[in-house]
Amino acid sequence: MKKLIVYQIDSFTKEKFKGNPAGVVVNADGLKDSEMQQIARELNNSETAFLFSPDSDDCDGVIRYFSPTIEVPICGHATIAAMYAKALEDNLDSCVLKMKTKIGILPFEIIKKEDDYQILMTQGSFELSTTFDRDTEKRMVEALGLDYDDIDTRCPIQIASTGHSKVMIGIKSREKLNALSPKYNHLTELSAQINCNGYFVFTFDSDNEDILTYGRMFAPSIGINEDPVTGNANGPLGGYLIQNNIVTYQNNQFEFNGRQGEKINRLGTITVKVLIENDKPALIQIKGEAVVIFRTEIEI
Repeated sequence: MKKLIVYQIDSFTKEKFKGNPAGVVVNADGLKDSEMQQIARELNNSETAFLFSPDSDDCDGVIRYFSPTIEVPICGHATIAAMYAKALEDNLDSCVLKMKTKIGILPFEIIKKEDDYQILMTQGSFELSTTFDRDTEKRMVEALGLDYDDIDTRCPIQIASTGHSKVMIGIKSREKLNALSPKYNHLTELSAQINCNGYFVFTFDSDNEDILTYGRMFAPSIGINEDPVTGNANGPLGGYLIQNNIVTYQNNQFEFNGRQGEKINRLGTITVKVLIENDKPALIQIKGEAVVIFRTEIEI
């Protein structure tokens, strides 16, 4: 029997039962893929992270991510949770850990601050697709419960990615954002066609000068009808805003706070930082806080 140390952590918040919950197994060495999938299904978070010892000299460890139904290549909130759990478990000082993921080795910074931690995650290389054909775009808008009049005309509908792609859909109204009731089966069918499982609907309609955007993210094709607070949506959003010249920036960097989870009462905030070279996103990072819900041990 192997004794596993398991955390349940809410990411992008310091308030329990807000933000985005993730499971973390901090000592996953020896687990089979089938066992990780079973644990992720049992914990039933949108993702559970599994931490392994390094398997080569060029990294400090290996991290893998499972939803209740499938392994995913990268996950923002589960990374925040995993690094927070590791910092607590190992009583770490501020440091940078090079973790091997399915999209390559990425540096994750642990920032110790007054006996607590913040986590800064460097995401993968930014990619932005071309716009969709009119028929696909129309089906997507309708499946999300939107009309074309709702769309922010500054924002083309495109797939943006830092390793786990999302469709970016900018709309005018936060009231409309919170009223959305998507047709999940239609979105699932579209995901198979466009090879992208997530739809991030966002708006600049904010009444808080410290919050640039509010958003909601739907990914029914991987069993997540709505994700509370999504690192792999808000991070790529930063790159999308720069590449489409929707926002201005100074000194070759752009930083903003995005808020998500308002409608489903799991409000959380992500800080996004984009470093820019030749007017294009060169590096995207997200920063967040976290809070432990529980730590336990299980034997398998």
